[in-house]
Amino acid sequence: MFWTGVVERACWPLWRRMAMWSLWSLLLWEALLPAAVHGAQVHGQIGGSVLLAAECPPGFQVREAIWRSLWPSEELVATFFRGAPETLYHSRFLGRAQLHKNLSLALQPLESGDSGNFSVLLVDTGGRARTQILQLKVHDAVPRPVVQVFIAVSGDAQPPKTCQVLLSCWAPNISDITYSWRREGTTDFGIEPSSLFTDGQVLKVSLGPGDKSVAYSCTVSNPVSRDVATVTPWESCHHEAAPGKSSYKDMVLVVVPVALLLTLAGLLSVWHPCYSGKKQKDICTDRVAPETENPLV
Repeated sequence: MFWTGVVERACWPLWRRMAMWSLWSLLLWEALLPAAVHGAQVHGQIGGSVLLAAECPPGFQVREAIWRSLWPSEELVATFFRGAPETLYHSRFLGRAQLHKNLSLALQPLESGDSGNFSVLLVDTGGRARTQILQLKVHDAVPRPVVQVFIAVSGDAQPPKTCQVLLSCWAPNISDITYSWRREGTTDFGIEPSSLFTDGQVLKVSLGPGDKSVAYSCTVSNPVSRDVATVTPWESCHHEAAPGKSSYKDMVLVVVPVALLLTLAGLLSVWHPCYSGKKQKDICTDRVAPETENPLV
């Protein structure tokens, strides 16, 4: 792996050539070091900024530092030699990286392809070296969720005294998110786990005349953002015959096939092509190849 620094002149000064020799020496030395220390996972939002902190143990006075991106491609991002920081290296972070005085690396603005693993090699004044690996995950901002109300349609002409409702929450064009529900007006969340389905995306509630003004809120969130949508489901209980209203039957026709497809896809991914026979097992065994540097992402 070769890295090329961005310089203004064709001939480097002596101190810069010495710095590059030191860089190569440190990189070769790093290969002989014990296993690196894995740091915390860091989350960032597209268009925002993130700080990758270089952690030093007590008494560790840093003399040199090297920041690298390890995945999806190995690139030199920033260095610190003889008291001078340098970030002008040919990488996808060129112009977006900043090295702070405490040797933490700041990246902005973040892009969707910035997710990956980063390593920082620190060398103290006594020659001791320490390597730390951090994982960066970049997320989209969560959009406003959409809540649909599905009611149990009865054949009675009179308005029902109780109403069975399914609330479905969905965030368009987004992944890696979590769903949570809240019954408004209560001190706690007021939601029983047995009332939740499809990883919290669907909520089942039973309403009576005393719940006419009760609202339910669905919160969609990821590690960097969140958004909320609120509905009052009792309003739909007296309009089950109106055009555009959805019933339990509609919900079942949507949820059950999707759940079955997801279950079938999971089973096929496990069984195929390693379901039976020595030949298939040999094929699957041959597909497992050692990796030199597996990403945490």
